[in-house]
Amino acid sequence: MKGNLLKKLSACVLCAAMTCSASPCTAFAVPNLNTTAAKLASSDDVVFSTDFEDGDASKFSKRGDTDTSILKVIEDDKAPSGSKVLSITGRDQSWNGPSLAVKGILEPNVKYDISVKVKAAWYNTVCVSLQHTPGGASEPQYTNLVKGVSQGDYVELTASFAYGAEEKDVSLYVETWGEANDLCIDDFTITLSPNNMDPNAPSLKDVYGGMFKFGTATTVSEIAPKSTQDLICKHFNSLTAGNELKPENVLDRAACLALAEDGDDTNPQVTLETAKPILEFARKNHISMRGHVLVWHQQTPMWFFKENYDPDGEWVSKEKMLKRMENYIKNVFAAIKKDYSDIDFYAWDVVNECFTDYGKPRAAGFPAEENNYESSPWVKIFGDNSFIKPAFEFAKKYAPEGCKLYYNDFNEYMDKSDAIVTLTKEINSDGHYIDGIGMQSHLNVTNNGEPTPFPSVGMYRNALEKFSKTGLDIQITELDATVNNKKFDLQADYYSDIMDAIVDYKDYVSAVVVWGTTDDQSWRADRDPLLFNKDYSVKPCFESIVDGIEYVPSTDPVTDPVTDPVTDPVTEPVTDPIMIWGDANCDSNVDMADVVMVMQASLNPAKYGINGTSEDHITKTGEAAADVDDNAGLTVNDALVIQKYTLKLLAKPFIPTNE
Repeated sequence: MKGNLLKKLSACVLCAAMTCSASPCTAFAVPNLNTTAAKLASSDDVVFSTDFEDGDASKFSKRGDTDTSILKVIEDDKAPSGSKVLSITGRDQSWNGPSLAVKGILEPNVKYDISVKVKAAWYNTVCVSLQHTPGGASEPQYTNLVKGVSQGDYVELTASFAYGAEEKDVSLYVETWGEANDLCIDDFTITLSPNNMDPNAPSLKDVYGGMFKFGTATTVSEIAPKSTQDLICKHFNSLTAGNELKPENVLDRAACLALAEDGDDTNPQVTLETAKPILEFARKNHISMRGHVLVWHQQTPMWFFKENYDPDGEWVSKEKMLKRMENYIKNVFAAIKKDYSDIDFYAWDVVNECFTDYGKPRAAGFPAEENNYESSPWVKIFGDNSFIKPAFEFAKKYAPEGCKLYYNDFNEYMDKSDAIVTLTKEINSDGHYIDGIGMQSHLNVTNNGEPTPFPSVGMYRNALEKFSKTGLDIQITELDATVNNKKFDLQADYYSDIMDAIVDYKDYVSAVVVWGTTDDQSWRADRDPLLFNKDYSVKPCFESIVDGIEYVPSTDPVTDPVTDPVTDPVTEPVTDPIMIWGDANCDSNVDMADVVMVMQASLNPAKYGINGTSEDHITKTGEAAADVDDNAGLTVNDALVIQKYTLKLLAKPFIPTNE
């Protein structure tokens, strides 16, 4: 970071901190551990693969009784490898196609890479998707992992994915967008995704800890891998649910309809089941949360705005919509207070994206392809943006204590910035209802490959200056910066300049949140917008925003690795007589053999985990003894901590026993 304003520490404070814990900026000498990890990952990382040359497609099925697909292995002279492929004919819906149930093949909370070659009719969009039903939910969710265009030839689709332990009916499938033409697939492979997270990289939440919170956004699918959870716990102290607290996932239509049948269609019912995995993760790891979002023209179902919750019904009146809005906001906050009162919801986006880039209210209507998804049903009912102030009044009335309320928008550095300032003044003209402004900050380093950033750093600084003069808090809520052609040096410079601008206004900014964890999981994945690579390794833009900042690193000690019997109950008792810290192979020594065993167990749990197929798999006692870092669960980071101990770079820890 080139910074003009750095966090300065007194020498005595910094020295005191370093006596307790070595600075994470200082890498210890582990010469070959990452190389070892790469070798282990590459030697046994294929968990499922078929090229259909044996004629067997029994693992694949059509997607339920209403799927008309016919699946058959056929000869194809254009097969990418060999001569046979899986043919899918008879499709009458775009979602029809070959499906692979993952039960018995893949493990939960593990990140995998999928690769498949797909052929469709001329210029047809093909897609690999994931179907999964969150624990407690009755309806499945569908996540599009990757799409491409087939022009009558085979195109290779690659993506990363994971699923949670509580999710049900998980399957991968190939579909098309648009026409339900015939398909062929070949070379279907699933491998373990590599994990090269650097445990010695500075923690972002530590680096910026004296200035503002540093957070990220995640979805249920994105947070499923233990490796992603480890990354979040290391670097972030704020979490935003990317989709799961938006109206379409919170509104419970079945419960709404049941109440409407009794004559009340003004009290929308809500559920937090879709968001549960994220909320439970935040609770378990004591991570504060931003709520996103209550009132928005997108990702809010049509029926919410119609009489009797009928999507084909008449639009409700302004008066009825106000009642629905108040009860909806009240019910969301009541559910949070009831089930998650122990989570620090320090901020909530109440209203989102109500202005065009020119600072005008959106057009009336429902967002759809024909209006580029820009029309607003709120404007359709209210005629203008007069619904915004009541939304903040209701939110202020019902929000949890200490939760600040924000207006959130994108392209906030353009002409709409003046409209945002005017809006905040109008909302607070007779009270204090709005606490702050959310600057989404979806930025671009290059345009068509050229180094012409938009917005310029000057434009971004001007927006910060303008919003700071309102006297309201500022939060950077959805930061990412796309780059073309892997020009990561340009991206690093731009990120550094943007963070310099934010740090210059640190007295007005309470949080910076990047929109996602790793590039492959970003909504703009094709242009690598985030701070971490797919394998969790840091990018040049990460290094550029931590370089030169003095900070106090976390001084949390290495803790007792025994699982907490309250929060993480062990289903089977440990029966070995003695458990020694770091002794993964239970030979009463802590050495490189333990490091290798932990690497094997964390990178290939199916073979070397506690239920692994290898006779050399780790035992339950060994796993408990080797879980030595601050995060529950066995990972490569545990191996690094143990190796640091064997190299005498870590003082001998307390050695617990189970006696």
